[in-house]
Amino acid sequence: MPADNTVEGLDRLDRETVDHRFKALPPDAEGLTVGELAAQRRNLFTGGFTTPVLALSAESLEHNLALLETYAERHGLAFAPHGKTSMSPQLFARQLERGAWGITAAVPHQLRVYRAHGIRRVFLANELVDAVALRWLAGELERDPDFRFICYVDSVRGVQLMDEALRGAARPVEVVVELGAGEGARTGARSEADCTAVADAVADAATLRLVGVAGYEGEVPDATSERVRAWLHRLVSLAVSFDKDGRFADTDEIVVSAGGSAWFDTVAEVFAELPELSRPVLKLLRSGAYVSHDDGHYRHLTPFNRVPEEGALEPAFRLWAQVVSRPTGQQAFANAGKRDAAYDLDLPVAQVVRDARDGSVRPAAGITVTGLSDQHAWLRTDEEADLEVGDWVGMGLSHPCTSFDKWQLIPVAEADGTVTDYVRTFF
Repeated sequence: MPADNTVEGLDRLDRETVDHRFKALPPDAEGLTVGELAAQRRNLFTGGFTTPVLALSAESLEHNLALLETYAERHGLAFAPHGKTSMSPQLFARQLERGAWGITAAVPHQLRVYRAHGIRRVFLANELVDAVALRWLAGELERDPDFRFICYVDSVRGVQLMDEALRGAARPVEVVVELGAGEGARTGARSEADCTAVADAVADAATLRLVGVAGYEGEVPDATSERVRAWLHRLVSLAVSFDKDGRFADTDEIVVSAGGSAWFDTVAEVFAELPELSRPVLKLLRSGAYVSHDDGHYRHLTPFNRVPEEGALEPAFRLWAQVVSRPTGQQAFANAGKRDAAYDLDLPVAQVVRDARDGSVRPAAGITVTGLSDQHAWLRTDEEADLEVGDWVGMGLSHPCTSFDKWQLIPVAEADGTVTDYVRTFF
């Protein structure tokens, strides 16, 4: 990792005061700093934490970080994980320590969080047309000559708005033309002709510099390996065409970027076929959900299921809730709901039960989460279910992007429950 690609201000996070702002933390820790509480190495189950409490597995986090580092190295990819998954400076630091080129953002707020913590390479996977944000960005680029920023452009109008807002800026903003993933997909110029028109507009804008092409294969309609591969070949061909036309004459390297968390194996495969261009190529992967993985959406979609010889990611989240009502033999309610658990794609999955009497842990046999209210999980219990009021239920979650945003300070716990760290998030 380049020596200047570091995260600043982590000591400030350690000095934050533990208080009512942070869910589930021990009431008797009020007034301690986060660093002081972490140094106590309390146990998640016996150290005074209240339910519901979300925890990250220390072992799974480390495993996932190491796995993507070696994967990117093996396939000759640079890596800018999407920070919107966690919005956690501590996790950004660990990703950068594991060789990440930089961090990906989507909106100005995320970019401001990154810059507040000194992150010097940011890829913004969106077209930035907010004049206030663009003027702020211009100031950041002028203030810090080591700050590198790249963002999408996908329309002539967008280029014009950027150019107007950036007039007088000390440094041009580097941009990549976004190729849309197909009709009915999300953002991006829909055809190669549209991409060319956008590139022409960039060439006419003194405030912008074209450095490559990019897109997001996760939006390919009815995605299959074949359809994703076909779109990626279009993206690579666009880079080759632009290079042949001399559109990258003002840059030292050509950026070709894609890669969500579902198809990065196909991205690696197609990017490996990229022919030699007039300048070195930065093949930039942007997968972000890998850091925590999940027990639902991405567990079924992960490329490592298709190429098991590459390894396997591990779900790192577990939400612990306490049974607060057992009205019938077929039903129970736990005290975690929509305010605590991701539910936009899949409901939580009951995995284990921690007995309130003796602390023993058993499989959550016969227990199914059937719904979430604001503060309750609805549990269906079969005859085999061994569950009483007071027991803790450990649940796996789906879609990490909407798990981190519900918790501002998340304990990182070892397998025996020892809490070794706390992850701060900024949503």
